[in-house]
Amino acid sequence: MRIALIACLVLVNPNFANAAYPDKPIRLVVAYPPGGGTDIIARLIVPELSKKLGQPIVIENRGGASGNIGTEAVVNSAPNGYTLLMGNVAPNAINVSIFKKLPFNPERDLVPISLVAITPNILVANMELPVKSVADLLALAKSSPGKINYPSAGSGTSSHLAGVLFGFMGNVNMTHVPYKGGGLAMNDLLGGQVDVYFATMPAAVPFVASGKLRALAVTSDRRSLRMPELPTISESGLTGYSATTWYGLYAPKGTAPEIVNQVHRATVEVLKNPELREQLVQRGFEPVGDSPKEFAAFISSEIAKWAKVVRLAGIEPE
Repeated sequence: MRIALIACLVLVNPNFANAAYPDKPIRLVVAYPPGGGTDIIARLIVPELSKKLGQPIVIENRGGASGNIGTEAVVNSAPNGYTLLMGNVAPNAINVSIFKKLPFNPERDLVPISLVAITPNILVANMELPVKSVADLLALAKSSPGKINYPSAGSGTSSHLAGVLFGFMGNVNMTHVPYKGGGLAMNDLLGGQVDVYFATMPAAVPFVASGKLRALAVTSDRRSLRMPELPTISESGLTGYSATTWYGLYAPKGTAPEIVNQVHRATVEVLKNPELREQLVQRGFEPVGDSPKEFAAFISSEIAKWAKVVRLAGIEPE
């Protein structure tokens, strides 16, 4: 009798089957080490998202392979809503053009929940480098081919391709130094081991504000809300230059639509919180909070865009 009653409830209300979700802690995988933009935005939204969902959310940093290792871990997780991914543009849009044998398909193997935020990268220099503008950097790079180096969060990441595009459009040769995450790259920039960095704005803003790094320009096609005084690279001489980073929530393929919708609703509500929005903007993020369908369309457009940049740069898939 009880089984029959439950069956009837499920037929009448499909959400009944997932009515208890979540009833235990949720794991949110960040596919990079602590300190980078993906980690920062995860830690900013998790406290409020945890309140909305009524369960603790534990962040797990799984860096390596330009975000592929952590992303693959989520792809291979049980699709029950208890393992989610804070993804970004690299593993979820760029890497498909960078790696010959990517262990997952970003459109086939993951379910988009919501685009959380977009941010321009910010071109920053260590304080010892004698440059104060994009024009200064181009002049120095042209006078010393290959001697100016720039780190990235890993080969094929947005910080890498931003540098490739800068070199291509500026007709300069700079040396790329890949790291296993943005936090590690930032540490060496602060230490003077590398020269300039196309860093995520959230990771760089505190160091610019404290005078430890010099900001030269933003990489977006319009000025940032956080630092409107900074010019874009496009208006600084490389007309048409544009490269942005974005962050979004995903679940493994096969996750029930009811669970996806529940996490989506909670995420959108969290991103409407005025205090949180102010925190995000102050760190350089521009909050979004769109629908799963809109996020899926955005991902497709980004994959096509970055495939063109990879071809333009002549990067051979690894």
